[in-house]
Amino acid sequence: MNPPLVVLLGATGFIGSAVLRELAGRDLRVRAVARRPAAVPAHARARIEVHTADLTEPGRMAEAVAGADIVVHAIAYIAGSTTWRIDQGDAAAERVNVGLVRDLVAALRARPATDPPVRVVFAGAASQVGPPEAEVIDGTEPDHPTGEYDRQKLAAERVLLDAHAEGVVRGVSVRLPTVFGYGPLSTVRDKGVVSMMVRRALAGEPLTMWHDGTVRRDLLHVEDVAGALAAAADHAGALAGGHWVLGSGQGSPLGEVFATVAGLVAEHTGKPPVPVVSVEPPAHAEAGDFRGVTIDSSAFRAATGWAPRVSLAEGLRRTVAFCAAGGEGDLP
Repeated sequence: MNPPLVVLLGATGFIGSAVLRELAGRDLRVRAVARRPAAVPAHARARIEVHTADLTEPGRMAEAVAGADIVVHAIAYIAGSTTWRIDQGDAAAERVNVGLVRDLVAALRARPATDPPVRVVFAGAASQVGPPEAEVIDGTEPDHPTGEYDRQKLAAERVLLDAHAEGVVRGVSVRLPTVFGYGPLSTVRDKGVVSMMVRRALAGEPLTMWHDGTVRRDLLHVEDVAGALAAAADHAGALAGGHWVLGSGQGSPLGEVFATVAGLVAEHTGKPPVPVVSVEPPAHAEAGDFRGVTIDSSAFRAATGWAPRVSLAEGLRRTVAFCAAGGEGDLP
């Protein structure tokens, strides 16, 4: 009997490439879908098919997910080289962030009624809730997103969960926290704030904050995120029909995180640590940028058995070591 076919959408992205490495070690069939060819992990146990397609083109989504038992949706529209922020009314972003989920649901709706519903795991964002009223969030809060990215991710999640309610799919949304990091096998550039600060420190530039450094973020290493998305697929029966917040459970003051980055980089360069300074926030800053966030993911952990394996300290060490060794030079 053939093992299950997992279709990974966004297989060359920062998170998608980590999910591909996670799935590669399993007895699965994996179709790695992206606009450019995905890098097949060395010594993969899974049978990996590289499928290159622009999913915004008509009919391409249906081709990509044909025969799927499980779909992991790890696609996100990234507007620039270092940010996920998008402008209100950005049609290109909406086509990717929301339109592709509509296309996915339409493709799966067209399958024979006798086929069992496909398990679909959607990588959402914890920030979809909007600026939180309390620092600790557990997924039970009402959603009031303020940024366009978060509004689009919430709209996409609702498309998926509405389809689950209709019986078209078995849909699970995993809302991700601030994701960061590199490992020895990383193939895609991390565009998040932590790695951006590592690169600044290596260049001898000050590390800047839009506040006094006490704002907390729940930071989770990309390898743990990949493990969580795979766990969500494994436990879709228990999770389907809802959204689940993911996090380490520890909110870290960004001033302390950046100071740690500066110190770790100094160990590699032999130079004094670069300064960590507060600056005036830019015009595009959002309310959520000044609110601390810690994520209680105990419900997800209880349902799946997942737990983070990479501590913040270890994740920062790995990231600095990777960047200091020139590991980003070969990345797209």
